[in-house]
Amino acid sequence: MTIKELSSIIGLSPGTVSVVLNNTARANVIPQKTKDRILQAARDYGYRPHYFARSLRANRSFMIGVIAAELSDGYCAMILNGIESASIRQGYFYLNMSHLHRQELLDHNCRMLIERQVEGIITIDTKMRFKTDLPVVAVAGHGDDPAITNVVLNHRTAAELGIEHLYSLGHRKIALIKGQDFSSDSQIRFETIKESAVKRGIPIDERRIVQLEGINPSPEVGYIATQKLLAQTDDFTAIFAFNDMSAIGAIRALTDRGISVPKDVSVVGFDNIYFAEFSYPPLTTIRQPLFEMGELAAETLIRRLSGDAGENEIPRDLSVEPELIVRGSTTAKKTT
Repeated sequence: MTIKELSSIIGLSPGTVSVVLNNTARANVIPQKTKDRILQAARDYGYRPHYFARSLRANRSFMIGVIAAELSDGYCAMILNGIESASIRQGYFYLNMSHLHRQELLDHNCRMLIERQVEGIITIDTKMRFKTDLPVVAVAGHGDDPAITNVVLNHRTAAELGIEHLYSLGHRKIALIKGQDFSSDSQIRFETIKESAVKRGIPIDERRIVQLEGINPSPEVGYIATQKLLAQTDDFTAIFAFNDMSAIGAIRALTDRGISVPKDVSVVGFDNIYFAEFSYPPLTTIRQPLFEMGELAAETLIRRLSGDAGENEIPRDLSVEPELIVRGSTTAKKTT
């Protein structure tokens, strides 16, 4: 079925039907009742847009590129799900590529996406150094370029939520697992957590700080970091980990040493990835709205591409709020 045939059936002009089905900027002036009627008719009669014809008519690709550090970890997967949901809803395809924290691969993949005529780029946990005239939206990464729109978590609130939770349970000796230097959120998350601890009179002991090493996105990095922590000191009653993966690895390392979680040591993660609820014990964590962040990134990029909003109408930083999810890995400090 063609647009002309569909418009004849429902008694509207082909132009009006085309505007709605292709979701162009002019669709905003068409009454919602009319749009609903067109969309319902398209479903009823099995209309499917011809992608290449649409691209040729508009001289556009309707494709966006997504560049992530990793595609296999839970953090990235949840963001990608949000990007996919918004892209499909708006009639866009997306191409995703990973760079594995290698600058040469990041530059290569940026060139590949541009050669395939993507209209814009979304980055995930990636510091964008490649220069391009395409619009860019960054989920984490916090680009300094004023042309980049950043979707950022309120890290200060996140730190407050985690530290206050442990503080309220009586914990004063809190160990910190810091993220790798290449992770875009590592430093700001670490600094805000330290500030929140100091504000409550919680001492920061260097022996209770370890940093994740390597690019392995599995719990193994948290396991190794916690082994290193225990070699430095076992004088702590709680761990605040950089992310859920490292927290899950920390729980395993503690358990292997005969240290009970949460009876002996409480553990807090960060992100609320799918696995967090099903770790043992279920992980208390700071939830980032990862799916919603992916949706927001795609919706913002598509708004910029479609001209629905002027550049001055879209803030440079789009802040999202964290949430404390309390599960079974934290409890009150054990009394001696």
